[in-house]
Parts: sequence; structure tokens; C-alpha cells
Amino acid sequence: MKYIKSILLLLGLFCTTACDKDFEVINNNPNVPTQVSADLLLSGVLRNTINDQVGEAWGIGNIVIQHTAKIQFVNEDRYLWGERNGVWNSVYGNMRNVQNIIDLATANKQNNYLGIALIWKSWLFSLATDAYGDVPYTDAIKAKSDGIYVPKYDTQESIYAGILADLAKANDLLGTTSEVVSGDILFGGGTAGIARWRKLANSLRIRYLMRISNRRNVAADLQAILNDRTKFPIMEANADNASLTYLAAFPNQWPLYGSRVGSFDEFRASKSLVDRLLALNDPRLPVFARPVERPSAVGRVEYVGIPNGLGDTPALNFNGGPQGVSRVGLPFACLVCSSPAPVPNVSRGLVMTYAEVQFLLAEAREKNLLSTGSAETFYLNGIQANMDYYKAVVPTEYNINVTPPTTYFTQAGVAYTGTSAEKLQKIGTQKWVALLFNGLEAWFDWRRTGIPTVTPGPDNLNTNRVPVRYIYPRAEQSLNGTNRAEAVTRQGADDLNTAVWWDK
Repeated sequence: MKYIKSILLLLGLFCTTACDKDFEVINNNPNVPTQVSADLLLSGVLRNTINDQVGEAWGIGNIVIQHTAKIQFVNEDRYLWGERNGVWNSVYGNMRNVQNIIDLATANKQNNYLGIALIWKSWLFSLATDAYGDVPYTDAIKAKSDGIYVPKYDTQESIYAGILADLAKANDLLGTTSEVVSGDILFGGGTAGIARWRKLANSLRIRYLMRISNRRNVAADLQAILNDRTKFPIMEANADNASLTYLAAFPNQWPLYGSRVGSFDEFRASKSLVDRLLALNDPRLPVFARPVERPSAVGRVEYVGIPNGLGDTPALNFNGGPQGVSRVGLPFACLVCSSPAPVPNVSRGLVMTYAEVQFLLAEAREKNLLSTGSAETFYLNGIQANMDYYKAVVPTEYNINVTPPTTYFTQAGVAYTGTSAEKLQKIGTQKWVALLFNGLEAWFDWRRTGIPTVTPGPDNLNTNRVPVRYIYPRAEQSLNGTNRAEAVTRQGADDLNTAVWWDK
């Protein structure tokens, strides 16, 4: 009996040792990587965040700035917003992988990847701070590396200082190492892609310098960029646009292509957009809106926009009902939203365009923040660039002629004439048109300039005020309550009407 117990004890020890010896090796799945390379991270981050940008434009950006309006389920159009966490979740959810790219690139001395990641970090944090104001920045994404689970909220002023510094650093880094960038679905990688990333870095600097221009003198910084275009290249043509080209095949089609027709058709062209373009005989109107299905006379081609901010019943019955209101333009439509079906990859996922850069320079020159260049030339270049962009992407089978009539640029509403205030109004209005479907950018820009006029609808639920920020996610009250409370005390009430730092 004693002998048998001894044998069993030895067998137990043997099994324990044997099972423990190669435990880690046995439990490492060779088919599941423990570390992902920068190129795989980059493609996913670019795709996810740009698709989120399209979704934010569709769900609220086009609505609040009155490019589109709603005929059903009109809460967004009446400013009954509540939480809008899409930007917050997109920025902080994707920032982990942006930081992983930064860490990998730094460790491997890959300055091209590092520069690209710094640009994307800057763009993403600009979205967060412009939407919410003070947000976690310095301490963000440090839970794993530094054990910071409740990050402080930085002031928007300090966030912008960091954004501008990172963009300048990215411009200096790009092209200084020889690694070939893979996973660059935005610019295609290679030497040409790196050149376009540098242009984006400096073009974004112009955008963000103008964003804070009411709070800080940015003239010297703007002029420095314009004075040395070799050191600080900027977008020079539509070929430089930061716009994601989608594919014809699932799943990388235009994000709205798979929408349900009912959900898509809740959104219609806004009266503000349609009326302004009709007044100018603007050839982009058929790009942005479709003729009504029931015109006032048989055979007539009519565009009718719906006013923003109507209640459910008046919105659904406006101009005799949905058939009397223009749908959103065919280039943006979903698979089942038209017959024949629209092309699945006409529209682009926009980050920044050459047209926007030209309008920013026109404004800066008109305000004497620049001492070189012609405000009129910048302005006219911006209009032409946006028309040329749509002329290039809209398929011939849509039968949309985006060529302006010969009188377009000389008519009173477009010609660069009048007082300085009137010229700025024209610049801002044309930029507003060009920013359609560019996330929340038109809203951010309107909050800074007040151009064009945006009037709350008759049934709005925000005491006749257009919202100027998103409220913080409610989850922050329980997960990061102390730091959120400090930010609210510093910034002002956590509601839709508290202006952010650059807007005060």
C-alpha cells in the first residue's frame, strides 16, 4: 500500500512538472499576433475615423449648419440633441491605435509613420475639442503606459498649442527616413504620398490658426507658412485633397450606400442651401439635391428645400408632402434610394480640401493677417476648385453639368466687390457650400465667423439659439467625475449654449 502511494505521488509530481514546463508555449496561439505592425494599424485608423466623419456629417453636421433638413423624426433639427457621443467615442477609441503607431515608429526610428500619426492625432483631437471644448489631452490614452485611468481635462487653449506644435513637428519629420509607408489608404504611400501628408500638415495649421485667430494674433505664423512654400508646402490643387476614395465593392463603399431608404429619405435638402444656390444659378445644386418628384407643373424641373427646425407634422406635410421636397443629391445616395441605383463610390470621405485652404487664405488676406497674395484670387480659386472637384467625381451618367455659366463670377452675389464685411460674407458663404459633408467643419467655422446666417427653425427647442457645442458624455460623470467637474467649472455650464474658448 505504501509502495502504491509512493508511485502515485511520483506520477503526480511528474504530471505537474510536465504540464507546467511548456505552459506558455502551449498556450500561445501561433495564428494570433501579439503585436500589430504600424501599416495594419494605419489603414484601420484612417478608415474608421473617416467613416465616422461621414456619419457625423450625415447625422448632425449637415443639419445644424442647414445643408440638409429632416421631414421625419426631427429632433436633431429642433436641437433636441441630448448626448452626442460619436465624436468622443471615435476620437478616444481610435486614439489608442494612433498612439500605438507613435510608439512603434519612435522605437523603430520610422519618421514617416511618426509624422503621419502626429497629423492624425492632431486632426482627431481638434474634432474632440471643437465639439466639446476642454477635453482629456495630455493624460489621454495613458492607462496602459502610465496607469492614468482618470485623465485630466486640458484647456482648449493648451490643446491647440499642442496640436499646432505636433503639426509643425510632423512637417519636419516626414521624408527624413527611408521606410516605405504601407497602409496609407488616404494618399497611397510612397514619396508622392509623403509629400501630400506634408501639405495636409501645413494646410491644417492654416485651418487651426484661423480657428483661434479671434483669441490670438496668428499673422506671423500664417505669413511664415506662405513665405516659404518649400519648407511649408500646402495644398496647391484638388489632387492634394485629403479625401478618401471608396471602392465599388462591399464593404469599402460609400458609408451611406447601404442605408435603408426610409432612414435615408428622412433627410432632405435644406431650404437654406437650395434657395442660396438657386439665387446664384449655381451649377452645384443638382449635385446636392434632386428635383422634386411632384413639381408645380408637369415637366418642370424644380428644386424645393425644406425649412430647418419644423415640428414632425409640418415637416412631413411641407409643400404637399415628401414628393414636393428635394431629396439629397444622387452622388450621396444609398443603393435603394434611386432607380437606377447610384454609383457606390462617387462621394469621398473628406478631411480637408484645396478649396477650403483657398477660402481660409482669402479670409486671412482680407483681414490683413497676410501681407502677400490676393484675397480675390484666393476666393475665386476656392469656388473654381470646389466646382472642379465635383465635375471630376460625378459620373457622366448622372447628366449633371457642374460648369458655371459665363456670368456666374460677375454677378453681384459672387463678384469680389463691396465693403470688406461684404467680401468676407461672400468668402464665408462659398466656403459653407464647399464644406458640405465635411464632418462638423462647417459648424465649427460658422461658430467662429457667424457666416452665413443660420436662423433656428420655428419649432426649435433651444430658445431660438443654434447650439455651439456638444455636452460631455454622461458616463464621464461616473468614470471621471472630478476632472469633468473641474472642466465645467472652468469652461461654463455643460450645455449646448456654452461657447468654447476660441468662440468666446
